[in-house]
Amino acid sequence: MRVTKTLTIIKPDDWHLHLRDGAMLEGVIGHSSRHFARAIIMPNLVPPVVTTSDAAAYRDRILAAKPKADFFKPLMTLYLTEQSDPNDIASGFENGLVSAVKLYPAGATTNSASGVKDFDKVMPVLQKMAEIGMPLCVHGEVTDASIDIFDREAVFIERVLDPLRKRVPDLRIIMEHVTTKNGVDYVTSSDKNLAATITTHHLIINRNAILAGGIRPHYYCLPVAKREEHRLALRAAATSGDKRFFIGTDSAPHIDDSKEHSCGCAGIYTSINTMSCLAHVFEQENALDKLEAFTSLNGPAYYNMPHNDDTITLIRHDEPITFPDKIDTGAGPVTVFDPMFPLHWEVQ
Repeated sequence: MRVTKTLTIIKPDDWHLHLRDGAMLEGVIGHSSRHFARAIIMPNLVPPVVTTSDAAAYRDRILAAKPKADFFKPLMTLYLTEQSDPNDIASGFENGLVSAVKLYPAGATTNSASGVKDFDKVMPVLQKMAEIGMPLCVHGEVTDASIDIFDREAVFIERVLDPLRKRVPDLRIIMEHVTTKNGVDYVTSSDKNLAATITTHHLIINRNAILAGGIRPHYYCLPVAKREEHRLALRAAATSGDKRFFIGTDSAPHIDDSKEHSCGCAGIYTSINTMSCLAHVFEQENALDKLEAFTSLNGPAYYNMPHNDDTITLIRHDEPITFPDKIDTGAGPVTVFDPMFPLHWEVQ
């Protein structure tokens, strides 16, 4: 297979990752640890990761499950509840155990029933976080059943996020897995304390992938993929070099029985082929020179961390490369994201 191009970049980080736990954790961790040096680990387990002691125990399980040869540092987050203790959260951040707090509006996504309903009850936590410079990762959707699912991100910005930022202006916020032009425009209109992650799959699919020609559950995620105009806005933001945007794959494994169901779970598994997909997207946009910023530089800068010292090299093959359709885990089979186009870039 002939190599047509190579690209060496600083080793990436994943600023939004679901590893699950138990057998699923053991089945998926190697795909992330192979290509990413660090990852912000989502805390929506059952029960959720709420305290620093919860985070320490989960971190230890992750480190025990990763391949021994891989260097991988899980960056732990705490699940914000209305009973969260500001002092416990601050202690976890100041001793380096916890990197961020995650805000789920109650009922917004997988395992989010313990999330926030009354923001007044979490203001002491948010004010303490602003004081110490601790980031808040936000799942940016309202859960009001009267709001169309395709409008929930835009309504969240108007009703929740903008008022929250005015109320606690020094709070550092990451608007996770942004999916709309509204979200991109809101981030670019802000001059401080706001950034956004963009997923691999939202750069590639729009809502037709889920609905056109039949319901395809393995393209269903939350926030749900939107219209083509929004996908194009995400591509423009990701490939712009703007320091406020960086990769957060939101890779979220579910076994096939849970996806192919009368009420299927939301989540797309991309850890195994994310770098190949991203190189394809950035090449399409004539922006391969911006890939390193999006995957390796912008995230650490916003989190006030140094970038990694190691590098990875991607090689472009003349012929397409292949990934498995499914991976086997101890929990069951997981379907791998299919970008619906041939991939030529491979991590060496």
